[in-house]
Amino acid sequence: MENVLDIVDAIAHEKGLSPENVKEGIKTAFIQTAKRLIDEDFTYDAEIDEETKSIRVYQTITVVDDDDDDQLYTEEGDVNQGFIALSRAKEEVDPDVEVGDEFQIEHDINSHGRTAAMTLHREIEFHIQRLVENELYNKYKEKIGSIVSGRVTRVDGDQTTYVEMDEVRAVLPMKSRIKGEIFKVGDVVQAVVRRVNIDKTNGIHIELSRTSPKFLEQLLSLEVPEIKDNIVIVEKSARIPGERAKIALLSTHPQVDPVGATVGVKGVRINAVSDELLGESIDCIEYTSVPELFIARAMSPAIISSVIIEHAETEEDTDKAIVTLPADQKSKAIGRSGINIRLASMLTGYTIELVEAAGTSIEGEQAVVEKKDDISSLEALFSN
Repeated sequence: MENVLDIVDAIAHEKGLSPENVKEGIKTAFIQTAKRLIDEDFTYDAEIDEETKSIRVYQTITVVDDDDDDQLYTEEGDVNQGFIALSRAKEEVDPDVEVGDEFQIEHDINSHGRTAAMTLHREIEFHIQRLVENELYNKYKEKIGSIVSGRVTRVDGDQTTYVEMDEVRAVLPMKSRIKGEIFKVGDVVQAVVRRVNIDKTNGIHIELSRTSPKFLEQLLSLEVPEIKDNIVIVEKSARIPGERAKIALLSTHPQVDPVGATVGVKGVRINAVSDELLGESIDCIEYTSVPELFIARAMSPAIISSVIIEHAETEEDTDKAIVTLPADQKSKAIGRSGINIRLASMLTGYTIELVEAAGTSIEGEQAVVEKKDDISSLEALFSN
């Protein structure tokens, strides 16, 4: 093929690929074409001449001893086309050859006529498409956990939403949508990249999510400049999508209040994020590495009397936090349908057991919680 480098440059420019990758794709296409047209058992290689801009395909044959049957024949007893016996090589190729020498037999693909042209065209298309998919795979794999946006192109019978994002289509499964959300064709959707897969049959597959805690964190980063600039860090987050969430915030600057900066004046920042999440209530608490204090903050708005940590005896079990509180704070600690204690457990990573000051024990589910002023007395206790 003449002017193959011009073809390489054109494909690289059109598809946004590197010329070197396109060269390798073209070479692979020629090698596969040779296998299909000549003999798939042959060992082929291809190289591009930078001066003539042409490509040549050749078969490499290695010289071995006459009695080296392991190389000269396949396991099925057929002749191995990649090797030649020394005596035959001396007779047919060069009387001075030695064992281990290699020589090449060049093959002209064009000599196979129209069939070759059609086969080569299909092979080039196939390998260039694989390059494009690999580029997209690497690009979006780096975006896992990051927020993206696109336009809805289809919603199927299972309520799976298909979203067009620049050069690729992604899917938003129903399980990854917030309860009550309904999308229609033409809607613009924001979500985080949850998973990226690629295979030879279906190509690249990108799955989105609007229920992941990462989606909440990314929305906060867009809305709160202090989080975007890493002045405030979201240390932990937990969600029950569409209902309630808790985030633990840490300030890297002594003069910045992480909760105040995130909530914004009159709640304007946190409300903007809540609106994107269908009114999901978002509790903000200040993170601390002291587990007892962190758990107490996570249990707000309940007022906590004390927290005792019981470490798990085995790796399979989780650590337990025994939280003592006044009887009239029990309903606040548990929350509607147990949502507060579930979120507190999810946020802190502890199994939480509630104990009334009178001594009655109540097992809680996992949960996540935020900081409130009504636990200031407990904070003072831990700071002493």
